[in-house]
Amino acid sequence: MSIAKILVVEDDCELQEALVDTLTLNGFEIISVSSAEEALQALDDEIGMVFSDIRMDGMDGYALMLRIRAIKPYLPIVLMTAYGTIEQAVEAMKAGAVDYIVKPFEASVLVEKAKVYFNRDASSEDDFIVAEPATQQLKTMAKKVAQSEASVLISGESGTGKEVLARYIHMQSPRAKQPFVAINCAAIPESMLEAMLFGYEKGAFTGAAKAMPGKFEQAQHGTIFLDEIGEMKPDLQAKLLRVLQEKEVERIGSSKVVELDVRVLSASNVDMKKAIGEGTFRDDLFYRLNVFPMHLPPLRKRQRDIAAIAERLIQRHCGSTRVQPMISAPAMKRLIQYTWPGNIRELDNVIQRALVMMSGDTIQEQNILLDEGFESNVVLSSSSDSESVQSAKNDIDAINESEVVTLSYEDDFTPMELPMDLKARETQLILETLRQNSGHRQKTAEALNISPRTLRYKIAKLKEQGVDVP
Repeated sequence: MSIAKILVVEDDCELQEALVDTLTLNGFEIISVSSAEEALQALDDEIGMVFSDIRMDGMDGYALMLRIRAIKPYLPIVLMTAYGTIEQAVEAMKAGAVDYIVKPFEASVLVEKAKVYFNRDASSEDDFIVAEPATQQLKTMAKKVAQSEASVLISGESGTGKEVLARYIHMQSPRAKQPFVAINCAAIPESMLEAMLFGYEKGAFTGAAKAMPGKFEQAQHGTIFLDEIGEMKPDLQAKLLRVLQEKEVERIGSSKVVELDVRVLSASNVDMKKAIGEGTFRDDLFYRLNVFPMHLPPLRKRQRDIAAIAERLIQRHCGSTRVQPMISAPAMKRLIQYTWPGNIRELDNVIQRALVMMSGDTIQEQNILLDEGFESNVVLSSSSDSESVQSAKNDIDAINESEVVTLSYEDDFTPMELPMDLKARETQLILETLRQNSGHRQKTAEALNISPRTLRYKIAKLKEQGVDVP
């Protein structure tokens, strides 16, 4: 069986021990903790699934689930409770749990859940958000290449969402129901990376107390994502090249060959051609990985993506525990004009700060706290990006115009004057777009460039206010 790690969060010591023993006997590697706070500290890229109790002192399992979903939306989480009801189960599933177990339960139920969800992508919806024409084209291209077995090398600055794009390719591929295994080649010491990738047998080296399959075996029949591949040392590059060419792997300390059926995706934020020229990266491995190259632009060149990504981040951090706020026009203008040296990671930080600092139901300009030391970068991007920036700026300027805005629609829709109130304008736009699309939710969401989930949330709120929704 493919082994990685399952995080078990249970404050009952006896039950925790029973859970660990059961899963260990069935071939899973386990990390166990007694609180949600400890769970967040233990959360790393090696975790492939979480089992968590709901009723715990301090932060409960439901709150833990929301925190994990915000950090790692793809991680499968199964909640356990002795106080289960249908209502709780439905609420937990809506908020992001993949499943729900009511105590007491048989050991076979626990093992079955582990086999079903372990190392699976639990993203509830597409997280590769695009609005900029260039990234829309990239997404279309990714969907096409996903149907093939071609190796894809994704280039781009750190924090631009290369792993998100890789997960999108996996989820659009015929391997979508199989494991997606990611490993950051730059985050693991060189002495350990080979063992992590290829696995090892018991006694293969000091500290190898038991056999462990590597990432390639864990990704069997699915996809492996080699992040920051440009940081890999030349000696290991040669071994990786052989694995890719022969489609087989040998664990350290073993002569047994394991046949592989794995799709390989990789990413790097370094100039690979320059690295080849400097002799730090093998050209034969590069061409093996770079069958289909894709470049993900930095956020400063994707101004139209900023609003859509910010909305998704707000939605993710709010979950179902609080009303999703709007972003005021001046606040959005500030986000669009910033150059984002930290890309989406930095945007995520800024959104979290805004949610903490805001009052009421709207994020205001003063709530946008940009990273210290980067304030001077709040300027429009270079002239090479002027067309994209100007288009985004025009969108914001339209919001700031005098006292009314006139929207016109084709066919039987007549122009109407809308007040400057952003909520009223949003409501009117949703209703008119729904009518244009005969009430079709998916088409309406696409036309408004928001997710279907966000549209459903907004429609539910309108219905609660007594609005007649088509």
